[in-house]
Amino acid sequence: MTTDLRARIETSPMGAGQWAIVALCTLLNAVDGFDVLAMAFTSARVSKDFGLTGSELGLLLSAGLVGMALGSLLIGPIADRFGRRPTLLASVATSAAGMLLSATATSAVPLGLWRVVTGLGVGGILACTNVLVSEFSSTRSRSLAISIVTAGYGLGATLGGGAAVWLQAQFGWHAVFLGGGLVTVLLLALAFGLAPESVDFLLTRRPRGYDAKLRRLARRLRLAETAFVEGAPTVRVGSAAPARNPLSSLFDASNRRSTLLVWVSFFAVMFGFYFVNSWTPKLLVTAGMTESQGVVGGLALTLGGTVGSVLFGAFASKWASRTVMIWFTVLAAIATAVFISAAGILVLAFAIGVVLGGLINGCIAGLYVIAPSVYPTAIRSTGVGWGIGIGRAGAILAPTATGALLDAGWTPSGLYLGVGAIVLIATAAVFLLPRSGSPSGVSQGEPSSVSLPHTR
Repeated sequence: MTTDLRARIETSPMGAGQWAIVALCTLLNAVDGFDVLAMAFTSARVSKDFGLTGSELGLLLSAGLVGMALGSLLIGPIADRFGRRPTLLASVATSAAGMLLSATATSAVPLGLWRVVTGLGVGGILACTNVLVSEFSSTRSRSLAISIVTAGYGLGATLGGGAAVWLQAQFGWHAVFLGGGLVTVLLLALAFGLAPESVDFLLTRRPRGYDAKLRRLARRLRLAETAFVEGAPTVRVGSAAPARNPLSSLFDASNRRSTLLVWVSFFAVMFGFYFVNSWTPKLLVTAGMTESQGVVGGLALTLGGTVGSVLFGAFASKWASRTVMIWFTVLAAIATAVFISAAGILVLAFAIGVVLGGLINGCIAGLYVIAPSVYPTAIRSTGVGWGIGIGRAGAILAPTATGALLDAGWTPSGLYLGVGAIVLIATAAVFLLPRSGSPSGVSQGEPSSVSLPHTR
């Protein structure tokens, strides 16, 4: 008896081949964490070498985030049209090139340019990896798998941040970007050998040679007596009748509501995430802590974030991911609102910081779990990429808006309370998202099965 390849992936236990894809995407996601901290840790030395003002340094720090936003917005549609694998490889190569070229910068302008290029690659990586993991994970393990990938950010931030401090102390700030670029080149080689094309993309778009690729995937995943479903709509890549623009499809009658709610969710959560991670050390000092205690408070957030996304996946494996997401956003909003009020009691403040870091990182993981399930295969990378891109807009706005509000006389307590209210908006958006079918299901159509060879 045969079953289709998509159904076998959905229902079979996760094999070594699938977990290898999860591990690869986790390492690629770590590039994001390293990239953010690489610029943060080198900012003082870069500012001194180039004689930058505070505003000029702020623009330089934002350049990578701008690139990430553009990458998520622009590269997602490319992945839906030409495939997840080639787009992912191109994105990793772009990130590596941006890192290596950053190491050659002799002034702020070229460094800012190469930071944007690096961000473009990272944005494309995020748009592709989350979709790939979603499509290659079983229904039972999907939430945990995506959450593990999301934890890659903390892995890159922790290990990469430590490496950045050592490299800068030993060889100067250029070495931080050179080291990051060389590691990304190694990841490119690893991705070339391990990154597969999406089963959903092959079934939906049917590029040239798709049947042979499906057979190779079946052998690699060790799925015996497998068949695949050729559903409508199927469009051959490069044919004379290309599919509709996936970006415009986000606003079809069937997708418009979901798209707007996904955007609101990403914007609100990433606004909160980058607020607490960017401003916490400074605001804790303003609230009465010493500078070293403020740094420890920031590290408490990172410590909690390392496990928060994995905890989301563990909970979502037992309960509906949307239900878990609603609880995480509500608790994250409460923790954000009360965190700064505990600044006078160090142990309590650090404990709440760990909890807050875990909750806000878990919210990011939850969005990466939920977003792919909202869209059909043909526009999935576009939908996820644009959600992340809109979220990056919130990430860029959060530090700037916070500085402006502080100048206007807002207190730290008022800021954390306001950001908690913004995070709570994501609760309503997730609650209002329409229910969908299988997260990785192919488009509905009249199926016809094509058998693949028996595999072990």
